[in-house]
Amino acid sequence: MTLYGQSSRRGGSSPPSGTALHVCHAGSLLAAFNQVEEEFKKQHPTVTVVDTSGGSVDLVRRFAAGGLECDVIAPADALVIDTMLKPAKLADYTIVFASGRMVLAYIVKDPKTAALRVSGSFNPPSSIPQVSAGWYDVLTASGVRISGAHPFMDPGGYRAHMIFELAQKHYKVPGLYNSLLQHYQVNVADPSGPAAVLGKDFSFQFTYEHTAAAAAQRDSSYRYVRLPTEIDLSSVQASSRSGSSDPPIGVTIPGLGIPGSSASVSIPASTVGWGVTIPVNSRNRENAIAFVSSLLGPAGRAALMANGPTALPRPRVSRLDYQRLPDALQRLTVAN
Repeated sequence: MTLYGQSSRRGGSSPPSGTALHVCHAGSLLAAFNQVEEEFKKQHPTVTVVDTSGGSVDLVRRFAAGGLECDVIAPADALVIDTMLKPAKLADYTIVFASGRMVLAYIVKDPKTAALRVSGSFNPPSSIPQVSAGWYDVLTASGVRISGAHPFMDPGGYRAHMIFELAQKHYKVPGLYNSLLQHYQVNVADPSGPAAVLGKDFSFQFTYEHTAAAAAQRDSSYRYVRLPTEIDLSSVQASSRSGSSDPPIGVTIPGLGIPGSSASVSIPASTVGWGVTIPVNSRNRENAIAFVSSLLGPAGRAALMANGPTALPRPRVSRLDYQRLPDALQRLTVAN
């Protein structure tokens, strides 16, 4: 398995010049991309796939600074392409190919989660409980820790902060955002050190539903519950909702850190959606197009169906971006 933020080669240890395809993607896509890459290798046996997974914002910053080569970039938030890569003229288009929602995960044996009330039985995928009102009181109790990625490095981190703000607006509890934030601790993305453990080092985590489902298959004590649709980032209407006089919900994070780019980037709350693009400076464009075609076609849909996230009925792009797509990708997408 590829470690967080590290690379692995598929198809050879020392690829000749021009045969390496560098695929950079969110850690939440690791299982699906492993499958797509294996299928791609069968069709392109002379190509070596160099796979790098990690926090999406971290990946694009490293790429922009010249520290990471990427022929394909697939972040966990399509807006990372729109707000960071496209303004810096490092990408021409954004293809949204999968969607999902955020859920609340915990370990049932953890005594700090015992007070959490849910409705419904836990029998995934057919039955997922809904969290009951007052869940935030359990998460803000003394000694409870909520853990996740750094919001400046990964969409999973800043989406947790968006949920905090959405929860305050939805439940109309003054100060709830700040109270939840006080209990949030950052998971350090350091593969050389021990990883924080759910149920031991922290009690709750907001994560993607497909990631939680995979964890539940591995661990019988792992549980996750659904949040109200108004706060789980599963729909544009719910995630963008705010009072008429209130500023839009979102986060502001540091930019790419390269000459000519903005010092900071504002990312609005939006539907959880994974995106993909081929950077303008890709050195293996032909194979990059073939790989993205595989991702958007039957092989990619099968991989997403098996591992998540949920494939869109048809990958979508904006009308302007559609004109910039290679012909092979236009045939696989719809403009909206």
